[in-house]
Parts: sequence; C-alpha cells; structure tokens
Amino acid sequence: MTRSIARRTSIRLAAAVACTSALLFLAGPTLAQSKAPIKIGVPTALTGPYSIVGDEVKRGVNLAVKEVNAKGGIAGRTVQVEYADTEANPDTARRVSERLVQSGYKLLTGAIASSEGLAIGAQVEKWDALYLSTINKSDRLTGDSCNSRMFRTNHSDSMDMAVIAPWLKTRSEKEWVIIAADYAWGRDSAAAFTKAAQADGKVVKAAYFAPIGTKDYAPYIQQLKAQNAKGMWVAVSGRDGINFGLQADQFGLLKSIFPVGQSFVVRSTIKGMGAVSEGIWGIVNYAVNLDTPQNKAFVAAWKKEYGDEPGNFEAETYAGMHILFAAIAKAGSDEPGKVAKALEGLTVDNTIFGKAVMRAADHQLVIPNYLGVVAKADGELKPLIQVTLDAAQATPPSPDCRMK
Repeated sequence: MTRSIARRTSIRLAAAVACTSALLFLAGPTLAQSKAPIKIGVPTALTGPYSIVGDEVKRGVNLAVKEVNAKGGIAGRTVQVEYADTEANPDTARRVSERLVQSGYKLLTGAIASSEGLAIGAQVEKWDALYLSTINKSDRLTGDSCNSRMFRTNHSDSMDMAVIAPWLKTRSEKEWVIIAADYAWGRDSAAAFTKAAQADGKVVKAAYFAPIGTKDYAPYIQQLKAQNAKGMWVAVSGRDGINFGLQADQFGLLKSIFPVGQSFVVRSTIKGMGAVSEGIWGIVNYAVNLDTPQNKAFVAAWKKEYGDEPGNFEAETYAGMHILFAAIAKAGSDEPGKVAKALEGLTVDNTIFGKAVMRAADHQLVIPNYLGVVAKADGELKPLIQVTLDAAQATPPSPDCRMK
C-alpha cells in the first residue's frame, strides 16, 4: 500500500516536472524575445564627400540611444544600433540597407543624400522594413514616392521654400543664379527656388549643377560670375559645400553677389569655411538659439557628452530618433508594420522643436522652420535664427502623395 502510494506520487511529480519543463521550453523563447534588443539600422555616409555629415548622424544617433538606454530602454528593451557605409551612393545605400534588414535591423534611418533615401524607401515595403528620413530634403519622399513605410522628421524642400519665399519679397536683388548638387535634392531645390523667386517677381538667369565630390568649382564659379546676377542660391553641402565656399571667396564671387544657402549655413560647413561664412544668410532648420525648454536641455546634454554645441544634422537626427522611440513605445512592438501604424498621426509634445505631429496623409513631421544668418555669438561663428515660420505655415501638405 505504502509502495503503491509512493509510486503514484512519484509518477505525479515526474509528470508535473515534465509539464513544467514543457511550459518553460515553450515560454522561454517568448520571454527572451520580449527582452531582446530593439534593432535600428543606420545606413549613412561614413566615407566620401558626405562623411562629415555621416559623423554628425552618428553623434546624434549615439546620444539618443545612450539616453533612452540609460532610462531602461523602451518597455524594458534596450536599443541596439548597427551602422553601414553608403558612401552617399544610392545603389550602395540600397545594398547595405538590405543587408541590415536581413540581419534583423528592420528600422532604418540616417541616410544623407535624397537619392539614397529614395532608393531605400522604394524597397522597404518589399523588405518588410521601415525607413525614417532625418536629413533627406527632396519633396519626392513625401510626394510622388511616398509609401506606407517611409516617413520624414526633417524639413523638406517645400518647407524651406515656405520660409524663403516671403523673405525674398524683402530683398532688392532682382536677378539670381543657382549652384546646386547634381542629384535629387539639388535639382529639386533649384526648381523650388526658381518657382519661389519667379512668384516674387525675380529672375533666375542660370542654374548650374555640380556632381557630388566635386573638388574644383572654378568652372562653375566663372560661369556664375559671368551672369552678373545680384543674388545666388546655394544648395551644396558637406565637404562639397566647404570646397565651394572657399573657392568662391578666392575668386571674389562672394564679394560681388549676395549668397543664400540651403543646407549650406550649417555648423560643419561654417567650421570648414571659417571667416568666409560670416554674414551668409540661409535656411536654418536648427540652431542652438532655438528657444524651447527641450532644446535648452538638449544643448546642455550635448555639450556634456561631446564638449561642443550641436549642429543642424546632429540635432535633426537626434530629434528623429526620439520620434522613432515614441512610435515604438506606442506600438508596443518593433515590428515595422506596427511601428508604421503608430507613426501615422503620432503627436510628440517634447521634441526640440516643441510639439510635433507626424501627418498621416504624407508622413511628414509638422514642425516650424527658420531663416538665419551666420554671425558671431559667444566668440564663435554660428547660424542664428532671424525669422521663424510656425509649423502650420511651414509645413504645406504634399498634393503629390498618393499613399498606397
């Protein structure tokens, strides 16, 4: 009798242990998966003419990730980042982005050239991934190339023209010329500026387009001077922007013409150009004198981390990362499809620009925009905001977006 009871008890215990083991086996992967890191892929230019901007992207991403992980991550999951070098080439950007996705980094951000963003964005639905632009300006991203998995948190060409157009009315220069980068952003910028200038009764006499990586701008500068225009629109950035600015000064162009830039009066270009940049006006998508509590806290954190003030691309990338974090938290998942749904219509109260909304219709973040001038402040040349356009006026909806 005692042996029989003992045997039955032993059988029950064995069964209970087996059942518990089975439950642990089934639950184990789920529990582990729930705490697996959130993977974000950053395809950006680590070499080539845009490597200066690529460095800014890395600093913006790294600080945002450090901050969120210091707070315990997102829903207890840490954020993990993997970088890949695009060389500012759209074909390379597409290839390395696909490799990132295949390695589990399905949330992508950080590409610099608009042509790169368009190349990546065209594939994300097929890859079951998501692409968030923090730098690409071409209207096409939120226009005729928009799709359910591509979003933009930075300022577009149209947003820049919204702030430049009324300012142009105040300028006496009637005749203008354009120098721009020869790819999607530069050509879109030139077309948008021409439209804005003509609407204000100005004349654009000529537009010249230089390939990425141009080292000798002398032929372009000679042609620009020959037009005898009074104003010049500059849409050249990164190392190219520095090269153009320095050479334009050497040839006396900047003394004979009034230059205004897009992605030209940014911190990295100003540092490279030095005193040559003083007094140049341009679109200022971000500046350290942006007067919001969030920006003041951000600037303080940036100085503590890097010992310097943040630049335009660093700030916009940092801001974009926090928008992405907010969407992941809202979705309760890092699955690209769920994050995309969470991004549509997402409102974030505490961005460095203040309250911001991701417009569902075209996936453009609705934020203010600014115009400024390079001037000395605290003993250093930097872009300082002079004109502010509120978010509603600065972010016109795209009529070309037909969301799939």
